[in-house]
Amino acid sequence: MNLDGRYEPIIGLEVHAQMLTHSKAFCGCSTKFGDEPNTNVCPVCLGMPGSLPVVNSNLLEFVLRLGIATDCRIAPRSIFARKNYFYPDLPKGYQISQYEEPICSDGRVDIELDETARKTIRLTRIHMEEDAGKSIHDLDTDTLVDVNRCGVPLVEIVTEPDIRSPREAHLFLTKIRQLVTYLGICDGNMEEGSLRCDANVSVRRRGETVFGTKTEVKNMNSFRFVERALEFEINRQTRLIEDGERVVQETLFWDAHLGVAVSMRSKEEAHDYRYFPDPDLVPVLVDESWIARVRQSLPELPAQRRDRFVDNLGLPRYDADVLTAEKEVADYVDEAIAILVQRTGKEAKQIAKAVSNWVMTDVLRVVGTGNIPIGDIPITPYRLAALIVLIQEGTVSGTIAKDVFEEMLISNRLPEEIVREKGLVQVSDTSTIASAIDEVLASNKPQVEKFLKGNEKVFGFFVGETMKRLDGKGNPRVLNELLKKKLEALKAS
Repeated sequence: MNLDGRYEPIIGLEVHAQMLTHSKAFCGCSTKFGDEPNTNVCPVCLGMPGSLPVVNSNLLEFVLRLGIATDCRIAPRSIFARKNYFYPDLPKGYQISQYEEPICSDGRVDIELDETARKTIRLTRIHMEEDAGKSIHDLDTDTLVDVNRCGVPLVEIVTEPDIRSPREAHLFLTKIRQLVTYLGICDGNMEEGSLRCDANVSVRRRGETVFGTKTEVKNMNSFRFVERALEFEINRQTRLIEDGERVVQETLFWDAHLGVAVSMRSKEEAHDYRYFPDPDLVPVLVDESWIARVRQSLPELPAQRRDRFVDNLGLPRYDADVLTAEKEVADYVDEAIAILVQRTGKEAKQIAKAVSNWVMTDVLRVVGTGNIPIGDIPITPYRLAALIVLIQEGTVSGTIAKDVFEEMLISNRLPEEIVREKGLVQVSDTSTIASAIDEVLASNKPQVEKFLKGNEKVFGFFVGETMKRLDGKGNPRVLNELLKKKLEALKAS
């Protein structure tokens, strides 16, 4: 709905990230995804009488990593609370969460709107909580409940209402996903539910300072759906205001198949959950030495890695952005460069662009078309480095290397083995190349005349014809040098 920018959306996000712990937040049950329903349960995560929860130490470590990485204030003392509500997939009748005293607050995440413009999205809080179960409605039967997920450890990241467009929401989510995967605390898989997002949305006329009535949109399980759902809800609220109707505070469910958000229930306020401190869990105490230890252990974060790729490796900013978007891709690049440095004795800056070109054009093509992780493709960093060595040593041309790359994908062999077995070694012998050039010039007199009259475009024709006579194996550098000399000699005569 285009109303010439007269309305401004106000968006705040609540992002739930499932932590990569092997056991649940307050018991020893497995967090493995995809197991048989209702098998990863125990009296603690089911809330049986007399069972006592014990906080998972890895959960504490992971939330501190995220809090420090987002410049949060870390509370020296925080407590767990019970969030009470009744739903079929919540057997305890409450979730263990944090409310009045969260462990992390007042953080920030910077998003990049373009190459020059940045925007800070403030974080209200990051707190720990346990997940609820899963209700299954899409079978030809009554609703079924799987409680495997009950007690799975989460962190909830709550933003201030600083987001002003669906695109900004997409950028923020992308940044959060990148951050939690670099930190090694979440796999970021929205399809499997390990990264989930709810949005609080309101609309006001531009220039107003008071927020409008907000709605909450749920069930957005991909970045694309987040944008589409937010666009739908912004347009829906705008139409209501334009028609003189009232926006009702409610929770909406995004139906990706229909492309609409449908009403689920009236929006609850915090008091509706009757929060109170969990009597079975002691406060979490975090001292400065713990914070310092976690800060010291943080890995290289996405922005730091991108800057290193630009400043230390000399890569263009565009390349660095693409290569550091996913941690696994950046790891692949770093490993390939390290192997090349070791094998060639060159500095990283001298060979980084070659690695970047191959990863961006060929490796990522394989990853994208096959929809597989980069760690699962047959061409490991070692094998890619070995192929680049063959090019730099003049053993194969860049064109032949492309064919070798494709063969490596299906044969699971080293590039030097493929080159040797298929006879793909590049011809660099000057006498052989010179002889082929002489044959081409002798059999293409009209084109030679055109060149001598100033039409230098036919130079490429001579290169192509010579390559044909050499079965595509001619060393391009040697061929070009010899061809130039012979044509200059013809001009001089």
